[in-house]
Amino acid sequence: MDRDSLIEMFNEIQEKRGRSKTTDEGAILQEIGFRSLDFSELALRVERGLDCELSFNAASLRQIRTLGDVLDFLSEAANIA
Repeated sequence: MDRDSLIEMFNEIQEKRGRSKTTDEGAILQEIGFRSLDFSELALRVERGLDCELSFNAASLRQIRTLGDVLDFLSEAANIA
């Protein structure tokens, strides 16, 4: 699973919620309406896609502000490039 796949899943969730898609990794999550519940759904999709459980800590989650942060976080948690 690569960054493009993660962005695709991110945008599926955005679209499902009636929000605009984005590929701008600098997009601020709060401004585009991406919430913690959306993040949870995205993380679950990644886990299903990789057939593994993601490993991360709550402190790391507080640092997430942009789409790029989400992609970096999930890539690291899933040990993917």
